[in-house]
Amino acid sequence: MIVFIPIIALLVGAAIALLCHFPPFRGVGGQYLALACLAGLDTVCGGIRSGMEGKFRNDIFITGFFSNVLIAFFLAWLGDQIYIDVFLAVALVMVGRVFTNLSMIRRFLITKWQDNNERKRLQKLQQAAPAPVEPNA
Repeated sequence: MIVFIPIIALLVGAAIALLCHFPPFRGVGGQYLALACLAGLDTVCGGIRSGMEGKFRNDIFITGFFSNVLIAFFLAWLGDQIYIDVFLAVALVMVGRVFTNLSMIRRFLITKWQDNNERKRLQKLQQAAPAPVEPNA
């Protein structure tokens, strides 16, 4: 059940974003906001994955969210200060992490689905098998 916390957080955040009609962010502010969204999405996907693996911890999730956002902001800001477009590198890394987490979630779900199907198949075979006949002594 704890796996639903990151999913609920993602849905609440998406609902707030859809209900609040903010003007679009342009320029550097838009880039920083995009990095914050990528860092948050990375954290949510990581939280879902760790919940499915049975390793989810709320304190790790919360601190991971804020540290990911702050590190992404800092790297983008530092790149702006030294006139290097680090934003693209940070975005690429975050997107790569999101895809990695999503592929691990997909693999976990497929494995779980296949295991359930195999378990059901074996149960049907056991129910259909004739009872062993004991020899008369």
